[in-house]
Amino acid sequence: MSKIQLIATSAFGIEAVVGRELKWLGYDDQFVENGKVTFAGDELAICRTNLWLRTADRVLLKMGEFKAVTFEELFEKTKALPWAEWIPENAEFPVEGKSVDSQLASVPDCQAIVKKAIVESMKKKYKRDWFEEKGPLYRIEVSLLKDMATLTIDTSGAGLHKRGYRKLVGNAPLKETLASAMLLISRWKDSRVLLDPFCGSGTIPIEAALIAKNIAPGLNRSFAAEEWGIIPKELWSRAREEAKDAVRNDIELNIQGSDIDEEAISLARYHAKQAGVDKFIHLQRRDVADISSKHKYGFIICNPPYGERIGENREVEKLYRLMGNVFKKFDTWSFYIITSHPEFERLFGRKADKKRKLYNGRILCNYYQFFGPPPPKKSDI
Repeated sequence: MSKIQLIATSAFGIEAVVGRELKWLGYDDQFVENGKVTFAGDELAICRTNLWLRTADRVLLKMGEFKAVTFEELFEKTKALPWAEWIPENAEFPVEGKSVDSQLASVPDCQAIVKKAIVESMKKKYKRDWFEEKGPLYRIEVSLLKDMATLTIDTSGAGLHKRGYRKLVGNAPLKETLASAMLLISRWKDSRVLLDPFCGSGTIPIEAALIAKNIAPGLNRSFAAEEWGIIPKELWSRAREEAKDAVRNDIELNIQGSDIDEEAISLARYHAKQAGVDKFIHLQRRDVADISSKHKYGFIICNPPYGERIGENREVEKLYRLMGNVFKKFDTWSFYIITSHPEFERLFGRKADKKRKLYNGRILCNYYQFFGPPPPKKSDI
């Protein structure tokens, strides 16, 4: 199989985490930049990365990259790319676009020109003037950044955060990809207890269980490229069998989630069952003021309310002060807390050992990291 260029897109702030995941999968030839990691692979890499990447948004096939400051330049350079090597004559191939700090600022015009250029390129290969577009989906994007055009085809279809287990959605859900990034940044190990006292519909505990059991997050969903004839079905079967064989069944976990909202806990239990990890997570309705643990060492990883809505700020500030007092009981634990509130450290009563800017949707947040002492090597935790 020939080497191809692929792009794993991500939210800002977690690109390095995506890069680390790709290295775990064996894809070391990579380049990390804002919002994406470009890496070299083959057709099997499309299957594996879609199945395994926990923190990426999508996997894109990179068709080409070039400078374009005129519509003619965009047309000719797009037309010169090998579209017919990937796109069959019956394919549906809509074009989406975006433009930032580029002379070609009209996105609709760029989309139309790219579409026309691809059609002209495919006419030469298939010897026809019109394409019905009733076959498999090849969603194309033209991305212009500072006059550099990048042309890609989406291999994922629905975003990779859609694992397939969250059929019902609670209020302000945390994306599965961000929850996984929070866990991977924390370096939580499955031998340690994990507590999320604001678990909502269960995303952080469920993603933790999937990580600990080494369950590929895309194992129970499909991807756009599965319908592409150029990627043999055998490769998808091989990648899925590899993923099934990699699941860790001989493992004991202590993952706990709690929330003050009984409806949220009901949703969390449903989602955990859908994900196949309900036996590994203990979920209960509990106020954050009442959390406790008999374990001396552990991790609290959570996404508390931010106070983004009008009138909520005072209640949230009161909650953060309460968290500071309650978490003092866990003096040998590590805490990882994401929030957009600018005064969190002051209200919590402690300066973070480290913080990292992350986006929860479109909300710029800080991920506050408070490091507890490491447990004794032979301690029974």
